[in-house]
Amino acid sequence: MASSPCGNSNFDSGLEIKTRSVEQTLIPLVSQITTLINHKDRLKKSEQTSAAIHRVGQAVSVAVGRFVAVGEAIASENQELKDEMGQACFEARRAGDAIAQLTDVGSALQPQTDGRVTVFSDRTGMVKAARLLLSSVTKVLVLADRIVIKQIIASRNKVLVTLDKLERVSTFQEFVQIFSQFGNEMVEFAHLTGDRQNDLKDEKKKARMAAARAVLEKCTMMLLTASKTCLRHPDCESARINKDAVFHRMRCALEQVIEIVTEARSCGENKVLPTSIYNSIKDFKGSVECLRENLHSSTPQIMAGQLETLVERTEDFTDSPYTSHEQRQAILGVCQLARQDTQQLVHAWIEAQQSVHAKEATEELEVAILKTCQSIGDLRRELHKVAVGRAADLLKAHGEHLPLRALKAAGAEGNLEAVAEYSRTLTEQKEQLVETCRLLCHVSGTEPLEITCIHAEETFQVIGPQIISAAQTLALHPSSKIAKENLEVFCEAWDSQLCDMALLLKEISDVFEGRRGDKRPYLSLPRPGKHSANLKTAKAVKLDAEEQTSMAKLGLELRLLSSDVDSEVEKWEEQEHDIVRQSQSLASMAYNMYLFTRGEGLLKTTLDLFHQAEVLSEEGLQLCSSLRTFSSQPVDEEKSVVITETEKLVVLCQQLQMGAKTPVQGKTATFQKVDSSIQTTRNIMTVVLSLLPISNKLYKKCKSEKTSLSSLQDWRERPDASTPAKEEGALSGKNTNGFGVKSLEQHMAGLNLLESK
Repeated sequence: MASSPCGNSNFDSGLEIKTRSVEQTLIPLVSQITTLINHKDRLKKSEQTSAAIHRVGQAVSVAVGRFVAVGEAIASENQELKDEMGQACFEARRAGDAIAQLTDVGSALQPQTDGRVTVFSDRTGMVKAARLLLSSVTKVLVLADRIVIKQIIASRNKVLVTLDKLERVSTFQEFVQIFSQFGNEMVEFAHLTGDRQNDLKDEKKKARMAAARAVLEKCTMMLLTASKTCLRHPDCESARINKDAVFHRMRCALEQVIEIVTEARSCGENKVLPTSIYNSIKDFKGSVECLRENLHSSTPQIMAGQLETLVERTEDFTDSPYTSHEQRQAILGVCQLARQDTQQLVHAWIEAQQSVHAKEATEELEVAILKTCQSIGDLRRELHKVAVGRAADLLKAHGEHLPLRALKAAGAEGNLEAVAEYSRTLTEQKEQLVETCRLLCHVSGTEPLEITCIHAEETFQVIGPQIISAAQTLALHPSSKIAKENLEVFCEAWDSQLCDMALLLKEISDVFEGRRGDKRPYLSLPRPGKHSANLKTAKAVKLDAEEQTSMAKLGLELRLLSSDVDSEVEKWEEQEHDIVRQSQSLASMAYNMYLFTRGEGLLKTTLDLFHQAEVLSEEGLQLCSSLRTFSSQPVDEEKSVVITETEKLVVLCQQLQMGAKTPVQGKTATFQKVDSSIQTTRNIMTVVLSLLPISNKLYKKCKSEKTSLSSLQDWRERPDASTPAKEEGALSGKNTNGFGVKSLEQHMAGLNLLESK
């Protein structure tokens, strides 16, 4: 029981925890049960110890009772889970009663003459009861989680039914009515799947869910304009092709979401995707380094086969018509060097196995291992340089969107020949982008980024032909406003994917350089129409080249501070700590503001920047709140440093918030507000950077000082559980080390299961 079952994720056969909410709900229970079992071996059987154990046991029992009541209410509303949930609740209640009985130790100073069995005399019974409680409570939570999946499936089914109706409509009036219903259903589906995405533990599933949800979000607007165009021009074949492609893509994305939440496997998923070069390099390097520990961990034939497979995959780079002669020769040269070093390694390996001079043979083998790893590292660097360099060049070349502009102009003129010509240009660009996405997938460095690369490749592959069909429709009907609007929507989707690719490129580079690889994305970026009310009347402005130049120095400082903050948070052992999460969010938003100074990223206008500054200030104030709570724990001189710096941070965040909300008129005033916002953000990040190492030091110190004795002391200081009002406070969940029923009820409420109660 000393180790947390949450780490194992399995409490009994076939029971797996797949979401963070279930895992986090169990942590307080695990902590309290562990305290209950482990402390009794190390402490004397005193009056205080007995009273503390009694309070813990009663708290667990009462909390379990309330939790079971919630589970039974869920069972009564969901007949398909009634038997399983009822059995799990029965076992949880039985385990809670057993723990209450075992911890009812009475006065430890008086001899127990009644022969009662207690935690002092029956450790095995306590362990069994604790295991049963953990298993049954986990089962209740996992069963409740099935209801969330059921809600997502039901929401998807409603969307599909309405989607079928939309596809068959024949009049504008009918379309408007059904699309309004469709929009409401998509909002509900987006909320359910967004919560699920954030709750998933598996990073690959999260990435796949994000990709599917991005398709649905972008396709909703395409569906609107493509359907309107088809209704206005019912005999136009290109309009029908355009519309059919949107409906097909939406259905595929909806199906992918269901596959993820139900863990079903489609026919397409049974096809194993080719391993990326990055993973091949990692596997080969692992095999080489294992020789240090065990000379028989592999065979020369297996290792040679691994290398040849790896080299074969580099043909995606060397065979590409877009790879320069110099790049191709550099890759082939590094591959040849890797082969030579591997041959020398095999020779030294065999010598080490056969040699009687163990020391000399081991030294020779170590040199061969280092050389092989170095040549493989050189290969990875060369491939990364080629893929990232090509992607950067393509993004720069396509930044002007010349083929899209030409297609829109040719379509508006009704020039079918020009549309065909520029369609060929766009198709060539699409092929370049698709192949570049494949190369980026090889060097992405993490499985979630691989999935994002695949999504980008598929998006370019689909949107390219859709733009062409929309342009053909406009060329056939050049006076049609709906056809023109439809083409504009698809061109905006292309532009949006290019922006996403720029962010993806940055993430891949950060992983390669060892920065921000596991950084969680900040999801509260500005959206059209979502700005605060006092900014809606202001005019959105883009910085011109001169203003961007003057912002460059400030932006670079933000970039460096953002990277430094990420480097500091990576040093924390507890990556889920509030201070870590909030600091990462601040770093992400500061990086977005840096991209704005370069005319890149998701912040397109000054309104976007000011909204981001406002959100950043709110997140900064949340960090201040966490720091205040955190700084109340230490009792040494470093506490005053944290308090002082936190007060500085509060003032800066309030200053940024007020500045972002203050309306301005005119270009000069707007530029001054931009300058002020970025300067204040820079000062905020400077303070955060100074706070992180001190806070980390204090966190480690507090953690090391938390002994089992102090844990029991916390329980001694709790109010008497016999008083109802005090008992409620003891179980309110405010103490993160306690098993509070409130946290369990909040988990259930968060799943929207008991809204009718």
